[in-house]
Amino acid sequence: MNVVSTPNAPQAIGPYSQAIALEGLLFTSGQIPLTTDGSKVEGDIAVQTEQVFNNLEGILMSTGATLSDVIKVTVFMTDLGEFAAMNAVFAKRFGAHRPARSTVQVVALPTGARVEVEAIARLAR
Repeated sequence: MNVVSTPNAPQAIGPYSQAIALEGLLFTSGQIPLTTDGSKVEGDIAVQTEQVFNNLEGILMSTGATLSDVIKVTVFMTDLGEFAAMNAVFAKRFGAHRPARSTVQVVALPTGARVEVEAIARLAR
């Protein structure tokens, strides 16, 4: 098991790693709309989702992976009424690639975020 840590995504705000690489797979921790300096990005769900994807890409790129290597995504939202706006960003960032996905509504997320996304990706061998 290899711990992945990169300055291209916010540092963990608790006792966990940004991601773990294991046997050709990368498991990211949930990313919320924080910048690399730890500041929360305010704004609507689209703005927050863009930042979440910036963070995911920072982690993926640190291992040589890209969004097109993502196999499975889990999206946590505090309001599924904002699904269409989140989904528009999701579709734009993934392009033609369509990973498996689960989306769930939760009562709250860390730092008052509106969205959190975790991913599983394959790593180049």
